[in-house]
Amino acid sequence: MMNSNTSPRLFVDDALESKSTVVLDPAQAHYLGHVMRLRAGDEVRLFNGRDGEWSSAIEKLKKNSCLVTIKDSLRPQEADSGPWLAFAPVKKTQTGFIVEKATELGVSRLCPVFTAHTNSARVNPDRMRARAIEASEQCGRLTVPEIDLPETLQRLVDEWPATRRLLVLDESGAGQPIAQVLEDLRGGDGGISPECGFLSGPEGGFEASELEALRKLDFVTGVGLGRRILRAETAAMSALACWQAILGEAQ
Repeated sequence: MMNSNTSPRLFVDDALESKSTVVLDPAQAHYLGHVMRLRAGDEVRLFNGRDGEWSSAIEKLKKNSCLVTIKDSLRPQEADSGPWLAFAPVKKTQTGFIVEKATELGVSRLCPVFTAHTNSARVNPDRMRARAIEASEQCGRLTVPEIDLPETLQRLVDEWPATRRLLVLDESGAGQPIAQVLEDLRGGDGGISPECGFLSGPEGGFEASELEALRKLDFVTGVGLGRRILRAETAAMSALACWQAILGEAQ
């Protein structure tokens, strides 16, 4: 029997409480039975983004179904205070990479946004959510990021909350050093909340007119990531790694 540190970890929608039962979906049953080679009595860890993490025991495991009984609470639910990431979708593989790694780095919301130079007009929010769930299961976080429907850059900024600082990854060289901006947010510089979000552009970069319009918004700060020209997915992950080091769990 696996212990709680090595047992598989799955996301479910059901409420979690001691002695209740949960029926896992066919894909999860297949994973436990055919990939992990588990059987009745083995332990599975469950979380749902609301009730923390719980241990459970397999009661019945068949080819396409699995019944588990909830046992003990392993971790209480934590508040999700991670940043938001608005990003211009790229090719399917790179978009999946962004979703997976952003989830691991603690984002609480993913916002696909279409800019003037966005190449990928097709975004599948269901596929993005599935990728985020897999990443959440793997990395040990207790929540799954919210996945927004794709929207235009104009609509994104029109609906953006003014109390959440939007850090635009400005490839033009005009942005402030990202580390200094994040340090200022941590110290509450200017009375601004440390809650923030990032806006990462497409492979072709932002249009000059887009950057000009963004700079006029009170809640926007342009930030730079150094002298090198970074791919879209690299830029987004670099910004999130800086946030994690200065404002996140790694501080």
